[in-house]
Amino acid sequence: MALSNNVTAFLNFLAFMCSIPIIASGTWLASKPDNECIHWLRWPVVFIGIAIMLVSLTGFIGAYWRKEGLLGVYLVCMALLISLLLVLLVLAFVVTGPTGAYMVPGRAYHEYRLEGFSYWLRDHITGPDNWGNIRACLADSGICPKLNNEYVTAQQFFAADLSPIQSGCCKPPTICGYQYMNPTLWINPTNAIVDADCSIWNNDPSQLCYNCDSCKAGLLGNLRKEWKKSDLILIITLVILICVYLIGCCAYKTTVTKANSKGHK
Repeated sequence: MALSNNVTAFLNFLAFMCSIPIIASGTWLASKPDNECIHWLRWPVVFIGIAIMLVSLTGFIGAYWRKEGLLGVYLVCMALLISLLLVLLVLAFVVTGPTGAYMVPGRAYHEYRLEGFSYWLRDHITGPDNWGNIRACLADSGICPKLNNEYVTAQQFFAADLSPIQSGCCKPPTICGYQYMNPTLWINPTNAIVDADCSIWNNDPSQLCYNCDSCKAGLLGNLRKEWKKSDLILIITLVILICVYLIGCCAYKTTVTKANSKGHK
């Protein structure tokens, strides 16, 4: 009995420590410009991390001091937490699923097609009901104007490792044949009708390609890139929590059995 409780206490301490990188990862995700513009994606990882920290602390106290009531509350909360983490992992796999990236000859960066991403993402993030606010947020974020301070010549710009958002929102698609003047100023397209985004491009800093499908695809590409870095942490945490939960069930059973035996005596 003591061994089961001590192992549970140790594993909950381990889960408590795991919550720290989860909270740090969630804070990093929330600080990114694309996540700032999609409010419902900003904080779920942070909230999960805080919940793991609190529930693990409850389990540690309940197991170490053999508090039957605390262990019961802990097991219920842990079951809910594992379910939430599974939902978050499904969301993360949807976000990091198909990619619309493709190589462009003579360019170091990728460009992105909206059709290459999952329908669910396109509908919930880049659909007409949401894109107006996201577009305004991206225009105010200063992502594109910063490029003018980093790159001067066309050679420098074409050799740059642009982020998906920068590639999709701050310049017209390469296929349009625009002539480079600076990162956010392009003129004289040679194939203006080959893609709908070619006619949407505007040199006005508040417009650029923020209404383009390439910008929507770039936003989804950024989300995919950032959430992929969090997937491994979430998977490791889920495995640890399931192990902790199973051993916690054993600890709860032995605690209840011990309490009942004392009652009979």
